[in-house]
Amino acid sequence: MFPDQHLFIDGIFSPSVEENPVFFTSINPATNTPLARIHEASPKDLQNAVDAAAKAFETWSKTTPIERSRILSKAVSILRDRNDEIARVESLDTGKPFSETRTVDVATGADVLEYFSGVCLSGLEGKMVRLREKAWFYTTKEPLGVCVGIGAWNYPIQIALWKCAPALAAGNTFIFKPSEVTPLTANILAEVFTAAGLPRGVFNVVHGSGGVGAWLSNCPRVAKISFTGQVSTGKKVYASAAGSSLKNVTLELGGKSPFIVLPEADLNLAADAAMVANFYSCGQVCTNGTRVFVHSSVKSRFEELLLERVRDGIRAGDPLDPNVNFGPLVSDVHCEKVKGYIRHGEEVDKARLLCGGLKGAVSLPDGKGLEKGFFVAPTIFTDCDDSMLICRDEIFGPVLSLLTYKTEEEVVRRANDTELGLAAGVFTKDIDAAHRVIGQMNAGICWINTWGESPAEMPVGGWGLSGVGVENGSEALSQFLRTRSVLVENGEFPAVFSKL
Repeated sequence: MFPDQHLFIDGIFSPSVEENPVFFTSINPATNTPLARIHEASPKDLQNAVDAAAKAFETWSKTTPIERSRILSKAVSILRDRNDEIARVESLDTGKPFSETRTVDVATGADVLEYFSGVCLSGLEGKMVRLREKAWFYTTKEPLGVCVGIGAWNYPIQIALWKCAPALAAGNTFIFKPSEVTPLTANILAEVFTAAGLPRGVFNVVHGSGGVGAWLSNCPRVAKISFTGQVSTGKKVYASAAGSSLKNVTLELGGKSPFIVLPEADLNLAADAAMVANFYSCGQVCTNGTRVFVHSSVKSRFEELLLERVRDGIRAGDPLDPNVNFGPLVSDVHCEKVKGYIRHGEEVDKARLLCGGLKGAVSLPDGKGLEKGFFVAPTIFTDCDDSMLICRDEIFGPVLSLLTYKTEEEVVRRANDTELGLAAGVFTKDIDAAHRVIGQMNAGICWINTWGESPAEMPVGGWGLSGVGVENGSEALSQFLRTRSVLVENGEFPAVFSKL
């Protein structure tokens, strides 16, 4: 067990101010055992966090970009020094393999913080335009104020850094609410920023369930909300943000992304990518390519390649074992949800089960309590059609649906037959065909002959019901800024209301 996890407000870790505070428990999904007791923020705690952030904004917003860059760069160094330690906590909290968290979760979060620590040195400049001999205007880019990030449970520390890095670099202060399912690394991030010299109140952490996020979304003193999560909750955040104070919003929501294998693709490469796009992080990735469209001429061979990789490449077990690459789902509730979709695929959709399913076995080592964990076998359905529930809903688990097509026109139409528009990918050796198909995808994040990489420099955001705005890239910095325009007249002012 970890010690009690407190709130982090105004530079201090402290329990809730309530006489009878509310607690919840973080669970290790690999063993279904408790990890820590977490203090939930009350409305009084949240008000204190907003007060602290608002007060800190008065000074942090006036620091020079180079001052902010130095502090953020120092935080990057601390994150990299503590990478493996933080990754182990992330693995315990999420169930994700240490082989993932040590190479992706902490490292890519640090990459984004490093990127924005540099971008703020040149990305905050306005412009000056001469209008006539004695008149011109100039613009300045100003921070928004108190910003809030509401995180998801699948990439806790990475999401926290994706949200706070551009906000802090732009001169805003920040309140982060991690998911109540995976809250542990948020407090470690607070430690990192404190050690790096970030002033009190600039970064705050509040814990709790959806009620905490709702309070922050409705708070009129909050200038911006950045939320990652499911579509239904994102709609509520958007409505609350607009209804309370027309605050700025960034939403990164769900997806049901098409993964298109054209007939002349390198099938081995495509199969490797399909495994990542469906089974990495046990399928708990919003951009997963779960609708795998394969040309009918290569379907049988592609099925063989997937089965080989499931049989020979999946290594389930203790997430802390560096050789393990497949862990449990994040919680009992989510595990039952995913199993429900698999049951529907088998019993109602009547898709053909290629491997896994409800009776699929996950080979686990004995003596580590893993039999109580939330493991689900990697599942592949084939002979699917677009009407099946498993091909329409975001399952967010290790479930791949294989569909076939005959023409390029057909696969483009079917791939776009969804209200979601988060990601899409095309696999082919024909680069002209790749660009032709990808250019027709209704998706904000696209890949050609690869899947999943989101470098700090690349803006990522969904279309349609998959989101509003982007994260990362210089575009993300602009979403934490507002523009002031100043027109200067140094000549005579033409009087309109004067005596004739």
